[in-house]
Amino acid sequence: MVDYEVIENTVRINALNWAIEPSIEDSEACMAVVIDTLLEVKNAERVILAEAREREYDFEQVKLLREIAQAYNKILNEEKLISITKFGPKACEKFFPKRLADLQFLVGEVLRKDPIGAYVRLQKMIAYEKMAEEKAPAQFKACHREYLENVLLPMERILSNCKLIQLVKPKLSQFKFGDRSFYREIFHPLIRPNFMLTRYMLMPPKNGQSLKKYFVGKTSVEIFKVPGKIRYVYHVIPPEFVLSEEKYTILDAARRYLTAHRPSETEFTEPEKAREVFMNISRDLIRDVATSMGIRLEAKEIEELAEILTRYTAGFGVLEILLSDENIQDVYINSPIGTTPIFINHAEFEECETNLIPTREDAESWATRFRLYSGRPLDEANPVLDTELILPGGRARVAAITRTLSPYGLGYAFRRHREKPWTFPLFIKVGFFDSLYAGLMSFIIEGGRSLLVAGGRGSGKTSLLGAIMLEVMKKFRICLVEDSVAGDSEILIKRDGRFERTSVGNLIDELITKYGCIKIDGREILNKNPEKIQV
Repeated sequence: MVDYEVIENTVRINALNWAIEPSIEDSEACMAVVIDTLLEVKNAERVILAEAREREYDFEQVKLLREIAQAYNKILNEEKLISITKFGPKACEKFFPKRLADLQFLVGEVLRKDPIGAYVRLQKMIAYEKMAEEKAPAQFKACHREYLENVLLPMERILSNCKLIQLVKPKLSQFKFGDRSFYREIFHPLIRPNFMLTRYMLMPPKNGQSLKKYFVGKTSVEIFKVPGKIRYVYHVIPPEFVLSEEKYTILDAARRYLTAHRPSETEFTEPEKAREVFMNISRDLIRDVATSMGIRLEAKEIEELAEILTRYTAGFGVLEILLSDENIQDVYINSPIGTTPIFINHAEFEECETNLIPTREDAESWATRFRLYSGRPLDEANPVLDTELILPGGRARVAAITRTLSPYGLGYAFRRHREKPWTFPLFIKVGFFDSLYAGLMSFIIEGGRSLLVAGGRGSGKTSLLGAIMLEVMKKFRICLVEDSVAGDSEILIKRDGRFERTSVGNLIDELITKYGCIKIDGREILNKNPEKIQV
C-alpha cells in the first residue's frame, strides 16, 4: 500500500522505506506507483517523492502522467477493450487465449511502468496482425480484421493522443526496451533535501553556455547564457545539495529533534541570540545523532552540518546563500510565490534568473520573522513592511508587500548592503565618478555646505550619502533624521543621565512591560516621561 497525502492538489508520497529508487525517470516500478496514485487522485497538479531528498514533479510533468493514467482507465474500464467479445467471431476462439495473455501483459504490466515501451509493443502487434490478415485463409481473415478494428487500433488511438507519446514519436526508431533515457529527457524533477522548503533545479539549463564560475565560501556559482532567453541564469549549488546520504540522514534526524525546541521570548526579539542558541544546540545534536548511528564525523564536518541546520531553522535558508555573494546587489521574489524562480541583480551580469524556487511556506515563514524582528504589522490593512535583515554573510534592506497592494499575495525585494562602506576612493576605482568630482565634493563637505542627494531606484543615493558622511571629520557629531523607523532600528538613548544603545522595538516593549499600555491623547504623552528618556 502506498503511503501518501494530498495537500492543495499536491500529492506527497512517502518513499522512505522503498526498496526501489524514488525516481520516475529512472525506475519503472516508481512510475507505476505514481500512475496508480494518479488514478486515485485525479486532480493532482504536483507530485513529491519524499526520501532523504525530495523530488518534485511540476504540473506539466504530472499532466503527462495523468494522461497515461486516463488512457489506462479508458482502455480497461470505459471502452473495455480487453474483452473476449471484441476479439473476433466465435470461429476464432483458438486465438483468444494468446490475445488475452498478450493484452493483459501489455496493459496490466507494461503500460504503467513503461508507456513508451507499451506503445512500441502495440505497434508491433498491429503490424503482425495486418500481415497475418494478408496471409490468412479467407475464413480466418475476419479474425484478424475484427481484432485490429475492435481492440488494437482503438488502443493505439487512445495512446497516440497522450502528449508523452507525441513527444517521442519522431525518435521511436531509437527506442530500446528497458532503456529509460527517453524518460530522462522528459522528466526533470526539482530536487531538495527534505529539511528545506525551497525547490531547486539541479541540472544546469539545457544548451546553456557557461560564462563564469566562482565560489562563495563552499557554494558553487555558475552563470549561464541560454539561447532564446534575455536574462542570464545564476545557477547556484550550495554545500547542502552535495552531501552524502549518511549526512542527509543525520541532518534529517537532527532537524526532527530541533523542531521540538521551544524558542524563548528573547530568541524571538533578538535574532542574533537565537542563532547562537540554535548553533550550539545543532552542534551537540549532530554529534549525538552521528554517534548513535555509528558514524564518525570530524569537527570540521560537524561545524558544516551545524551551519546548514541553523540556516534552515533559525536562519533564512536560501536567502542567506544569495545575500552572502558580494556580486549580488538586489534579490527579488515575485508573487505568486511558488510559480517563479528568485531573480537577482548581479554586479556583472545585471538581472539574472536563479535555479531556486521558494515555496509559499518559505514566504509565510519569512513574513512572520520580519513582523517579529521589526515590530511592525504586515497584513491587508498594512500591506507594506520595511525592515533590515542582518545575516552572517551580509546585510540587506527588506521591502515586503502583501494583499491588498499585491493581488497574488506576498512578494519581497532585498537590497544588499556592503559589509564595508563605500568611500570616495572606491567610487573612483569602479568608475562611479572621477577624481575631480571627489576633490570638489570633499571641499564642499569641509566647507559645511548643504547638499541634496537625489536619484532613481538603485542609482546609488544611500551609497553616496554614506561615503559623504565618511568625509565629515570625526570631531563633528552627525545628526541623522530617518523618516521611516522600524522596530529593529538601532538608537542611542539617554536614560536618567546614562547613555544606552538599544533598538526602537526593544525600548517600546520594555516600557510596555514595565508600565503597561493605555490609550491616551497625544498631548498627554509629552507630559509623561517617568525615566526622562531622550532619543
